[in-house]
Amino acid sequence: MTVTAHPSAPGSSATHGNRGGGLLDPRQLIRSLPDALGKLDPRSLWRNPVMLIVEIGAAFTTVLAVAQPSVFAWAITVWLWLTVVFANLAEAVAEGRGKAQAAALRTARADTVATRVLDWTAGAAPGAHRTESVPAPQLRQGDIVVVEAGETIPGDGDVVDGIASVDESAITGESAPVIRESGGDRSAVTGGTKVLSDRIIVRITQKPGESFIDRMIALVEGANRQKTPNEIALNILLAALTIIFLLAVVSLQPLGIFSKDFQAAAADSAAITDGGVTGIVLVALLVCLIPTTIGALLSAIGIAGMDRLVQRNVLAMSGRAVEAAGDVNTLLLDKTGTITLGNRQAAEFLPVEGVTAGQVADAAQLSSLADETPEGRSVVVLAKNEFGLRQREPGLMPHATFVPFTAQTRMSGVDLTTGDGGPARRIRKGAAAAVMQWVRQHGGHPTAQVGQVVDEISGMGGTPLVVAEHVDGQPARALGVIHLKDVVKAGMRERFDEMRRMGIRTVMITGDNPRTAQAIADEAGVDDFLAEATPEDKLALIRTEQAGGRLVAMTGDGTNDAPALAQADVGVAMNTGTSAAKEAGNMVDLDSDPTKLIEIVEIGKQLLITRGALTTFSIANDIAKYFAIIPAMFAGLYPSLDVLNIMRLSGPESAILSAVIFNAMVIVALIPLALRGVRYRPAAASRLLRRNLLVYGLGGIVVPFLGIKLIDLLIQFVPGIS
Repeated sequence: MTVTAHPSAPGSSATHGNRGGGLLDPRQLIRSLPDALGKLDPRSLWRNPVMLIVEIGAAFTTVLAVAQPSVFAWAITVWLWLTVVFANLAEAVAEGRGKAQAAALRTARADTVATRVLDWTAGAAPGAHRTESVPAPQLRQGDIVVVEAGETIPGDGDVVDGIASVDESAITGESAPVIRESGGDRSAVTGGTKVLSDRIIVRITQKPGESFIDRMIALVEGANRQKTPNEIALNILLAALTIIFLLAVVSLQPLGIFSKDFQAAAADSAAITDGGVTGIVLVALLVCLIPTTIGALLSAIGIAGMDRLVQRNVLAMSGRAVEAAGDVNTLLLDKTGTITLGNRQAAEFLPVEGVTAGQVADAAQLSSLADETPEGRSVVVLAKNEFGLRQREPGLMPHATFVPFTAQTRMSGVDLTTGDGGPARRIRKGAAAAVMQWVRQHGGHPTAQVGQVVDEISGMGGTPLVVAEHVDGQPARALGVIHLKDVVKAGMRERFDEMRRMGIRTVMITGDNPRTAQAIADEAGVDDFLAEATPEDKLALIRTEQAGGRLVAMTGDGTNDAPALAQADVGVAMNTGTSAAKEAGNMVDLDSDPTKLIEIVEIGKQLLITRGALTTFSIANDIAKYFAIIPAMFAGLYPSLDVLNIMRLSGPESAILSAVIFNAMVIVALIPLALRGVRYRPAAASRLLRRNLLVYGLGGIVVPFLGIKLIDLLIQFVPGIS
């Protein structure tokens, strides 16, 4: 095992916009309103202590308004109830965006009938088993079911016999079918998907109520969302602030009563004229002092973060996984399919002395027409693109006999005859050792130049393919060498530069030798690489990183990846992978795109930044409410406090009501931002903090001053409010 670091290289940032669903559709508000009203039940609201206090305050002011009705009392009461409803609406809208998808999934699960095999034995002929039809929800772990073409797979499992084309669009949204077969890393199937062709036998691996569809339903609805550690910590902070302000506000009434100037000053204060109005004012003060904005939006932010993953066809098994993705320090990425395209491609034709690159390209293309491997196809494409050689169809070459590529010969080629008795020409292309042996067998001798080029390509981490020809009456000779290389995906260096700006270290995992791994790592721009990696090596690397206090994310699809996926803080299993891999990871990528791990990290960071930004805004906008309510309440007792009325609000009742209305309306205004998320741009933590304070800290101070003053101007036209 070799772990090597190499210097990072600068590059430009790749920008990735937000997808979907952040903008608020008014119709969505209407659809979610019944759910928001249902959440007024204190048994549902107790999980949000801030909004529970607001609801208790609203109930208290309702009693006071009934006992001593006034326009001011009922206006405060109505807006306090609206504050609670708006907070519930934010959560209901976030949850409601997945209800249609969940309903469709429930229907698919309930309507599926399974053909359960009662006496299955491996290798038995089709139809040799006894079967029975059962509803899909009645299947149990270990049951064997047979699924024919056109039928829906009744539950999560592994293919134990057969091969079939499967439509997974009901789960992934992708219309292109995929192949599922017994054995290997593509044996896992998902309940609710449809077999398009052939016949497979599936062993059910899901436990009752824990199928992939069950988890999808719970996730898209947000019903079983557990609070994350940071969210719990923030809830505790908000609860503590609420208790502190509650004690402070409750103490104001007795302090005022025992003040020697209270009775005389009360006559001068329109806001404090009797016990009922005083109680309403104190409740209004409490609601405006406590951090209601972030208390109302906190749950919606977490649900929306998971929803953004669902929009990208990624299912997080818990909110903790999404949050952990935002704190990741180390990314482990497989080379093949993640950093590189997965198949080596022809990159260059290198001729020997006396031969042109065009001649090598022509011979290489001819000898690759019968090579159906991705490498062979890439040779044909390179010859066409670099030298304008049109691909010749084998059927249009009557005097050509094609030699297909096989793993035994490790060569492909063509035998050409002129048709008029002229000398035949034979061309071969393939592994260096195999082609040079063919040259010797036909009277030729390998040249030192060919060996030198082969060694240079191998030294750079590439794969050399030798092209040779033999013309009747002449010794065979090598024409040149094709350089095959792992092609790094476009934009990967920029993405890794972006990760570096986030403070994330990237490690490439590969089974290649250290020299080849070094070449790919240098080209891709990763920070480190792990060469000749085994499953034990991956697990050891993750544990080493975690021992240093770093959070690790990785992707995998095979059973041998399961231990590492389980050990990683963020383990993303591919949907095409084995059941063991999907059970071990805490996220599943339905598209099976290993590069999506980078997007997952960005979504996690966006979640953390959104929560931090709105917390900053919530605490900052309380400042303006202090300047509105405190002078209105106490200027009659202490005239010197009138200097704090910098907004010059029209009267005590108008000032208090304006602050309460703004406190409610700002929740609705921020729902789209909570759902969409604050846009994340890779930057140092200090820079992000400065931007957060400038935009949401300063903005949280300025916006309420303007909003409260505007509401106060409008309230002047309402009779009965002073």
